[in-house]
Amino acid sequence: MVPPSRVYDLTALLETHMPVWPTSPLPVFEPTALVSRDGYSIERIACMSHTGTHMDAPYHFLEEGLTVDRIPPERLIGSAAVLDLREALEGTRIERAALQARWPRSFQPDIALLETGWSRARASTRKYLYDFPGLTPEAAAWAADQGIHGIGTDTLGIDPFENDRYEAHKVLLQRGIWVLEALDHLDELHEGTRYTLVAAPLKISGGSGAMARVLAWEA
Repeated sequence: MVPPSRVYDLTALLETHMPVWPTSPLPVFEPTALVSRDGYSIERIACMSHTGTHMDAPYHFLEEGLTVDRIPPERLIGSAAVLDLREALEGTRIERAALQARWPRSFQPDIALLETGWSRARASTRKYLYDFPGLTPEAAAWAADQGIHGIGTDTLGIDPFENDRYEAHKVLLQRGIWVLEALDHLDELHEGTRYTLVAAPLKISGGSGAMARVLAWEA
């Protein structure tokens, strides 16, 4: 295998006091040992499993859905396309027409990545935490009909915050489609280019989701 010339890291940096879902406690990443003092370094982590860049498994909203540890590994890798939606946003709603207009014509992706530009404003502000755009249920259903097995966004949620019924989540997860949220650096990818993407969530037994390292390179 020829190694890729560049690997894109689409993962947000995990750090104490980083912006998280508004109802979640702030995470803690705390050194508990230092090489200079103890001869080795180690950290204590206290946070929700859906902190930073993370994957939602079907069990997140479906009692009988797959937990994150049971998602087949072959479904965590696939061809990916980024959809640049920055000029197509209508308030906090991403409509089906926006996806249709930007869906790749030259190949069928396994994974769709929704670029809204939101990660550039990553901060604990009301705008970032509450006003981010998300899929309408109709847009989610259309995306699911394209045969994808994963979808990702650079916002805190695949639904807009005001949709407290989480309809896009349920449409996707009911179809077995996992969701990546709080991605970073999608603006480094190019619309129309085919990428290989690897999403590697922590293998938490019975987990509704998990923090993930997400990497992509040109296929």
